[in-house]
Amino acid sequence: MTSSNATETARETTGFLDRYFHISERGSTIGTEVRAGAVTFFAMAYIIILNPLILGTTPDIEGNTLGIAQVAAATALAAGVMTIAFGLIARYPFGIAAGLGLNTMVAVTLVAGEGLTWPEAMGLVVIDGIVIVILAVSGFRVAVFRAIPPSMKAAIGVGIGLFIAMIGLVDAGFVRRIPDAAHTTVPVGLGIGGSIASWPTFVFVIGVLLCGILVVRKVRGGLFLGILGTTVLAIIFESVFGSGPSVENGEPNPGGWSLAVPTIPDSFGGMPDLSLVGAVDLIGGFSRVGVVAATLLVFTLVLANFFDAMGTMTALGKQGNLVDANGDLPDIKRALVVEGAGAIVGGAVSASSSTVFADSSAGVADGARTGLANIVTGSLFLLAMFLTPLYEIVPIEAAAPVLVVVGAMMMAQVTEIDFTKFHIAFPAFLTIVIMPFTYSIANGIGVGFIMYAVMAAAAGKAKEVHWLMWLVAGLFVIFFAVDPIMDALS
Repeated sequence: MTSSNATETARETTGFLDRYFHISERGSTIGTEVRAGAVTFFAMAYIIILNPLILGTTPDIEGNTLGIAQVAAATALAAGVMTIAFGLIARYPFGIAAGLGLNTMVAVTLVAGEGLTWPEAMGLVVIDGIVIVILAVSGFRVAVFRAIPPSMKAAIGVGIGLFIAMIGLVDAGFVRRIPDAAHTTVPVGLGIGGSIASWPTFVFVIGVLLCGILVVRKVRGGLFLGILGTTVLAIIFESVFGSGPSVENGEPNPGGWSLAVPTIPDSFGGMPDLSLVGAVDLIGGFSRVGVVAATLLVFTLVLANFFDAMGTMTALGKQGNLVDANGDLPDIKRALVVEGAGAIVGGAVSASSSTVFADSSAGVADGARTGLANIVTGSLFLLAMFLTPLYEIVPIEAAAPVLVVVGAMMMAQVTEIDFTKFHIAFPAFLTIVIMPFTYSIANGIGVGFIMYAVMAAAAGKAKEVHWLMWLVAGLFVIFFAVDPIMDALS
């Protein structure tokens, strides 16, 4: 092939990518999408370490565990496949992985609490996904999305910003839970004993300063450079001071790294253990706990999944200026259908429900605007299955600064809320604060929706509330009362 022909082929390829993903239309470039896709991966990669700790070690009623290595491989597989699918079909830069909160619900409520086996619990997750997809295909999910008033959409965005900032602060050890033995009413504190007394947390602080400076200086790819720079610093500090992991030989090490210890591994290769793929029992849960109880469990999963993803997509869309004049994402139905399929895939591989990840905001903040970024993120997840030690080089303390910086960026949406009208301000306020305080996007949305309906009625504006908002508020009342309901039925 001559140089002129090669150049023409390259132009045609670039032109196709530009047209298909609307790269120029959304004010981005191929280089920006590739770089920002990598930022999203590093901001999300901790889920490959954290999800196995939540799902892989909990024994079910038959004494079986899923296994850490197996869950890690399944988590990376589901995240890679669904992130790429979302990028190709929905064409938005929203990464998909096992949802935090949803995975805990599966492990604690379904397996440890209700006594389901792991295949039975994952079967209910698959059914949850099927219901979500049906609701999306029918148009119901889009209708609910459009029924949310602008003030609540803004509140959801701000709440998610605070939520991911809280995740970053906690994962880095900057904010820590105070044990009950401390005999204090204060539930959390700063660092260790009120001081930044560990090298990993110090690295995090340097990372926050570095990322903040790079953003202020408008350095192209600043957040990506911030992650790389902080990772290098973390490797140096670990080699000098040897902080080690946060748990050593089963004993807590407060001065250690939260998840991954930033050291250069001896090897990078290895075949993933995908033995959990397909280990699902769709009907066993109904036989074990009864049809009514199993149905309520599915209802809980659906409602949490439904609004967790919807709220996250709303916030990410607004952050990236991807929404229309009404605050809605174009072609949202297609995006919601693909996202719903994430629960099916996640359950089918025993990684728990996969959903849109709020940490994708890191990539959006670094310039991601199209699904091309997702192709990069998803490909890195698939690569991580084979190069498992590679992603462990980047500690959560190096990625967490980006989450804090992005949380600050998402606070800008608070100006869209009219705080002079209390019937609007109060529901918005509760939505914002309950997300980080309860570590749940769905909880914040649920409380906010209930309070929005109640406050509107109190202000004599009940007729101005869309009937779907009333319906969802009622469903959330059941959602919050599901445990006593199940206890009464049993």
